[in-house]
Parts: sequence; structure tokens; C-alpha cells
Amino acid sequence: MKIKKIKIENYKLLKSFSIDLEDVMSLVIGKNNTGKTSLLTLMDKFLKGSSKFSIDDFNLDFKKELIDLINKPISKEDLYKPLGIKLKLFIEYNETDSLENISRLMMNLDPDNKFIVLGYEYHLTFNALERIKVKYLDFEENEKTKKSAKPEYIEKDISYFLKKYQEDYFEPTRKSIEYNIDEGTENDDNFIDLEKEKIPTKQVIHFNYISAKRSVTNNEKNKTLSTQTSEIYKETEKTDVQNERIEEFKEQLSTTDTVLTDIYATLFKDVIEKVRKFGGVKSDDSTIKIESTLQHRELLEGNTTVMYKHNDNTLPEYNNGLGYMNLISMIFQIEILIQVFKKGKEEKPADINLLFIEEPEAHTHPQMQYIFIKNIKSILNEGIKREDGNNRELQTVITTHSSHIVSESVFDDIKYLKRDGENSVISKNLKSLEKEYIDNGEEESYRFLKQYLTLNRSELFFAEKAILIEGDTERLLLPAMMKKIDQECTSNQLLSQNISIVEVGAHSQIFEKFIDFIDLKKCLIITDIDSNYDELKLENDGVTPKKHGNGKDKMKTIKCTPNNPKANYTSNNSLIFSHKKSNDLNYYKNLSFGWKILRKNRKKEWVSNRKGKLLLAYQIEEDGYYARSFEDAFFKINRDFILDNTFPSLTPKWVKKYRNMEIDEFTLAEKAIEKKPPFAIEVLLNSKMSSDGKKQFINWNTPLYISEGLLWLQKD
Repeated sequence: MKIKKIKIENYKLLKSFSIDLEDVMSLVIGKNNTGKTSLLTLMDKFLKGSSKFSIDDFNLDFKKELIDLINKPISKEDLYKPLGIKLKLFIEYNETDSLENISRLMMNLDPDNKFIVLGYEYHLTFNALERIKVKYLDFEENEKTKKSAKPEYIEKDISYFLKKYQEDYFEPTRKSIEYNIDEGTENDDNFIDLEKEKIPTKQVIHFNYISAKRSVTNNEKNKTLSTQTSEIYKETEKTDVQNERIEEFKEQLSTTDTVLTDIYATLFKDVIEKVRKFGGVKSDDSTIKIESTLQHRELLEGNTTVMYKHNDNTLPEYNNGLGYMNLISMIFQIEILIQVFKKGKEEKPADINLLFIEEPEAHTHPQMQYIFIKNIKSILNEGIKREDGNNRELQTVITTHSSHIVSESVFDDIKYLKRDGENSVISKNLKSLEKEYIDNGEEESYRFLKQYLTLNRSELFFAEKAILIEGDTERLLLPAMMKKIDQECTSNQLLSQNISIVEVGAHSQIFEKFIDFIDLKKCLIITDIDSNYDELKLENDGVTPKKHGNGKDKMKTIKCTPNNPKANYTSNNSLIFSHKKSNDLNYYKNLSFGWKILRKNRKKEWVSNRKGKLLLAYQIEEDGYYARSFEDAFFKINRDFILDNTFPSLTPKWVKKYRNMEIDEFTLAEKAIEKKPPFAIEVLLNSKMSSDGKKQFINWNTPLYISEGLLWLQKD
């Protein structure tokens, strides 16, 4: 039995929100303020029985709707549907599941319909609507009276009224709602009122969570891990799983700490083993032991200390780093909650056991984040095992801002939350992105994207803006170029914005659907115009054309600058793809800046639009020269910088020819550079700072096409 989908209405940014859940683990990601924490808090309010809401919990659009409803004439009761915050859980069961706990919730006996929908609401009934209208009229009249009696009095508005009185009129309820399997939708008009029928749901779903606000510190007075061991003990004792070892422990309570420490090693064997296996960068990186420090307190309460091994010594938990402590604490917390999910010996676990883990990356460095997500499924897949064999699976939702966790996750587990207007967010499955690629005949492109993102650049998921570049030179120099732009402005600086720089080679067109999917504010693609012409391949006599088997002439591609009279086409696939044009070079040479900005139309095609969010920046004519690539564009506007400094990566004989003006920048770029990264590093090494120390990289210039692109990206 699993939760397949969650629907939410009118809670904060979750105005009309739906998210699909995976059977084992769902990874919920998104930029800041996209509702990840709201998803957790609403589940907690409804499923943990604390349905206390304030007016600030209401979605802003819903709040306006509510105000209009209170101010308008009363509607007919049969036309009114209770309004409020709603949570719906779509639960799917199968032939092997026990129907004991859900039989009274089932709305349909169709054997093919294996769904039940649990609805939790905090709503305004028709009767309550009538009463709140009367209350507000009295409130409004009273405010006018106060204003009349005291002119300087500031009248309170309806927002104040709702903040003060909404709790008196909104009420929680639970429902089982009919599910239409043919349409895949719920029928809100047909339901069982679980409150009136006094039908419990706690045995159907058990919810717990690990909050991002964890109490782990390495303060000497704080003993978070040690405290957690007593919690594990309490929950284990409650389930009676390790009763024999616990009895042995009680019998030995009066003996020495040494004996008790040995028993603790058995008592906490499972969690210690999990910490050993999964609590560090590699196995055995976090080997801990739990020692007895008996005092006159209650059994185990304050009487265990978590120690960690360092060479031949054992040191207290607070001597460890926050990253390790946080990771170990999470393993402890998961263990505690698994014990809670098991319930007591005389109880049965719930049919569905749902665990939320919020932002596990807190206090941990990237390598630990990799390790956590890589190994967490090993713990979660064990599920809930009881000695009596009454086992259950565990369904987990993890929310994160960590690109490192994303990169080690199964792509299909990812649920991407994004803003949809000012007051709403939506959830998108990466599976739907895959379908979009496949439907367009680009399955291979999707495989490349999937592999690339998981191995290299998962931070794109969390970026507000992005720069896609071709090679190493741009990757190394771009931060310096952004710094040069920032030095000339005082606000909206590039390096202060959430901009991800991603090296994509000549494959930027593969990312276009992904760019649209994650809804970047802006994306700058820095690429090359790649101008060429073709000429005949000749035999050794230098005159006779070489032929293909079909008799046609063989041709070879000749790279050249765009101003070469023979240059007539570009080989840049990104330009051709994005502009939906032929490879005609003149089209791209004559394209003004505004026409290089693109926006998707209703047909999902990129078209020129000055309000677009995608810009392809490529070489333009500068100082009377039209470059083919970044390197020759850089050489042209930085001739003195190149010749007055030392560049070991440039072949000396070609630099000499360039100094003597025997070759141009294009030839220097083609012949002199053997490896591009060393050249870029040498540019940085040869860079100078202004005499007052306020400006860096003052002795070289950025090619104009890149400066134009960065200035466009800089603006909101």
C-alpha cells in the first residue's frame, strides 16, 4: 500500500498543488521559497493531529477570494462548496495488502479500482459562512463607531478581522472521497465523513519527519547523540524486539561500567553498524562506541555517552566535527523513527509509514552529502522489520537544496518544484521531461542530459540564471570577466546573483527543453560562429578532384574568419537549432543584438523576442575584425597584453610571426595554442590590479560579444 499522489489546495504557495510520490524514495527539490517546507508542515498539521492554522497560512489568492465571499451577498446553500485548506492523499493498494484498516474507507467495489482518497480539510461550512458574515457586519459597524467618536482612530480592516476571528469559524474534518478510475480523478461530491462516522485513519497512515532544524552542535555541554541513544532504547523497549538483551542489561545494572559498555555494544549493534557503514566518506570512517557513565538517574537517561574512536583513543561526541555529528544524528533519528513506526508488541504497524527528511545536507560537506544519499536507500529499503514478522515497507520523501545529493540520486525519483505566478508553485516530474524528449525523437539527447546532470552539473536545478559555455578557456576566464563587469556597477552584480556556469561543449541545444523545464529567469549561451567554406579535395597532382564511389566530388571543410570572401556557412548546431534557419552565415552576421534574444512560442519553438529569456552570444565585428572563435577574438583586442607578457602555452615561433605581423589572430589561435586551459590560466596569472587595489584584471579586455551577453544577463 503506497501513497501515489498528494494534492493540496490553498496552503501558502501550495494553491493548487499536486505531487506524485515514488514507492521507496521521492527527492523533492527546487529553488528557495518554492513550498518544500510548506509541504512538510501541512502534512504535519493534518496527519499529526495539530490542525491549528492562522490566516497567514492561507494562500494569498484564496485569502482575496474569502474576503470577496464575506463581502458579497449570501449564496444558496446547495450551490456552496466549503472553502479552505485541503490535503488529499491518493492511496493505491494491491491484492497482497490487508484491507482490514481501509475497508470502511472504500467507496467503490470495482475490483479494478484499487484507490482510496483520504481528504483532510480546514474549511468554512455554509453555516459558518452565514455566521462570519454577521460577525463581520457587527465588527465593521463597531469600527465606524470608534472612528466617529475618535477621528484620529485608525479603523481595522477585514484582514485584521480574519486574523483575529478565523479560528472561530473554520473547522477541521476528514473524508474518504470517491475515486473515478476511468478519469483518474476524485469526486468531491461523494464522500464518507470520517469525523461523523468516527472512522480512524491512524492505522492506515503513520507520518513522522526529521526537521532541518536539528539540535546538533559540537558544544561541550550538548549531548545530542548521547540523548538519542536513550530514545532508541525507549522505543526498542516499547517494541520488545531486544527484550532479552535489555533484561540482561537490567540484571547487570549494579556492575561496573565496563560490563555495561559491553552490553551497550550489543544493544546498539545495528545502529553502530549503520554508522560504521554509512556515516563517513568510506566504510569504517565513523566508528563509534557507546559507553556507560552511570549516575543516580533513571535507567539510561543521561547514563550513556557516545564516543568516537581516534587511533587507540575514544573521544566524546562534541570533539567530532558538525558534519559527522549531523550525519550520525540523522542515522540515529531514522533508527528512532523506525522503532516508532514498528509500534508496541500488542499493536500492529500502520499500513503506510511515511517519513519526511528535510534538508539532510545541513552542516555536511559535499563528499558526505554524496555518501548520505548513496547509502540512505540501503537503510530505508530495510523497511520496518518486527520479530513477529508483521513487517512494513517505508515510504520516504527527502527535500533538499543540495546539488551533490541530486547528482547521486535516481533521476526518476526527482520532483521539481517551481514557481507558477506570484502566489503559487507546481511540481514537475523529471519523467515528464523524459517523455517530452522521447516524443520529439530525442531519446539519445535525454540520455546525455541525464548522465551529464547527474555526473557534473546538478546545480542547474537550483540556479536563477545560467551561462552555458563551450570550453575550458571560457570556463576559467568567465568569472574574471563577470568581475570586470561588476567593478563598473554598484548594484545587481553578476557575482552576487545565483548564476550557474556550465560547460556543455557543442551540445547547448540538448539543454533547451531542460532550460524551459526548470524555468530559468535567463540563460546566456556563449558560443562560436564557426564560419567555414568547402573546397574540392584534390589528388596528389593538385589538379584532379577526388571522387566518391557514386562519382560525386569529395569536399573538405575549411575553417576561416567570417570576413573571408569564401565563408558562406556556419557549422554551429546550437545557432542553427535555436534560430530554425539554414546554416547561411550571412543571416547570423547580419542579426542584430535584439534578434538574438529568444523566447518559446505556443508551438514550443524558440523565436526572436526582446522579452525572451535565452540569448545566444557569438562573435561580432570588433575593431574592424570578425573573429571565428573566442581565442582569436581575445587576441585581436588584447594584442599588447599577449606580446608584453609571458605565455608558455603559446608556441614561440607563431607568437614571433604574430609580433612581426606575418599572421593574423585567426592563424595564431589555430596554430599557437596546443592546450587551452594553460593559456586561460596564464591570462589570469598575467593580470594586473589597479594601483589603488580597487579593480582587478585591468590590463586586458573582454570580447564585445561576451560583454554584451553578460550585461543582458545582469539585468532582472
